[in-house]
Amino acid sequence: MIGTQLTTHKRQRQPLKRTILRTIDVVGYNLLRLIILIAFLLPLLWMALNSLKTPLDINTTPPSLLFKPTFANYDNVFQSQNFLQFMWNSLLVAAGSTILSLILGLPAAYAIARYQQRSLAVVILMGRMIPGITLLIPWFILFRQVHLIDTYAALILTHMLVGLPFIVWVMIPFFEAIPRELDEAARIDGASMLSALVRIILPLSGPGIISASILAFVFSWNNFLFSIIFATERTKTLPVAIFNFISYAQIDWGGLMAAAVVITVPVLIIALLTQRWIVRGLTEGAIKG
Repeated sequence: MIGTQLTTHKRQRQPLKRTILRTIDVVGYNLLRLIILIAFLLPLLWMALNSLKTPLDINTTPPSLLFKPTFANYDNVFQSQNFLQFMWNSLLVAAGSTILSLILGLPAAYAIARYQQRSLAVVILMGRMIPGITLLIPWFILFRQVHLIDTYAALILTHMLVGLPFIVWVMIPFFEAIPRELDEAARIDGASMLSALVRIILPLSGPGIISASILAFVFSWNNFLFSIIFATERTKTLPVAIFNFISYAQIDWGGLMAAAVVITVPVLIIALLTQRWIVRGLTEGAIKG
């Protein structure tokens, strides 16, 4: 009788224990998410607030959240520093490098997937793993010989070092997951390998292409190293143009923060608008791989 009562008591306590543990897990998970969110958003908030402050407000100690906003820093960015031209340069270089990377990377990934050329895939990946600074001197000598210094072509070609390997490695799992029977059926119907790739394989790999393209574009948009070497005032991109606010004698923190906002906002908008495609593409690629 006593044993039966103890067993019944234990059974009654088990649901309560599971509920408590589940609650602790949920609270801990949400607390961790909140900490990570704050860690990421605080620098962005600090940057945005300082872009609206005068130099006096920026240098106030301790920093104040109550101040009179001013758009003088943004006027300086777009009028005095000609940032619209730099934005156009960044857009042109990022779009050009992404498009060329897709043109070369998609057939390369398809060939690697269909013919199991893993050694070629590793070689392409090594191009991404090599520090870009080791290639600056050879590239500079080469581009100077062919008169490509301070041209969009030089920036696009160098930025492809970042985007091309990424696109290839993202797309390989997608192409491997597509049955070979589709290729064979297209060949029987008279289609060439390139035609089968364009008309059948690529439409089935849409999520991967979209996610790889967006991330390659963002990588190029944020690239600093190659642009500072191969660009001058005419082809300067945004990450390099931000140095206009830094001089030997002083740093224009207000203009610097406003320029940082100008660089960051387009990337954030792209990420927010396309996050569903990015997550879907990378997730499907990981599952298929």
